[in-house]
Amino acid sequence: MKTGHTGIKRIIYATGYSIKGLKAAWHNEAAFRQEGVAAVVLITLSFFLPVTKLEQLAMIGSIALILIAELMNSAIEAVVDRISDEHHELSGRAKDIGSAAVFIALAFAAFTWGFILI
Repeated sequence: MKTGHTGIKRIIYATGYSIKGLKAAWHNEAAFRQEGVAAVVLITLSFFLPVTKLEQLAMIGSIALILIAELMNSAIEAVVDRISDEHHELSGRAKDIGSAAVFIALAFAAFTWGFILI
C-alpha cells in the first residue's frame, strides 16, 4: 500500500509537481515554448476583439487545449524515449498518436477562432 500526503499537504505537493512539469516542458520542448508564446499573444489579443465573453472563453479554451495536448504528447515522448532509443513499431505509434492529438487541438483552435471571427 502506497502511503503519501493527504489533505492540503497533498494539494501543495501536487501543485509543486505540476509547476515542475511545466518548467520541464518549457526547458525541454521547443514546441511547447512556441505554443506557449503563441498562447500568450492570442489570449491577450482575445481581450481586444469584438467578441462576447462566451466566444472569448471558447477561443481561450481552444488555446488551452493545445497546451494540454502538447504536455501529454511530451510526456508520452519522454516515457517512450526512457524505455529505449531503438526504433519499435509501438513506440513510433505512441509518438504519432500523441502528435495527432496536438494536430487535432491545433485544428480545433483554428476552426474555433475562424468560426468566431468570420
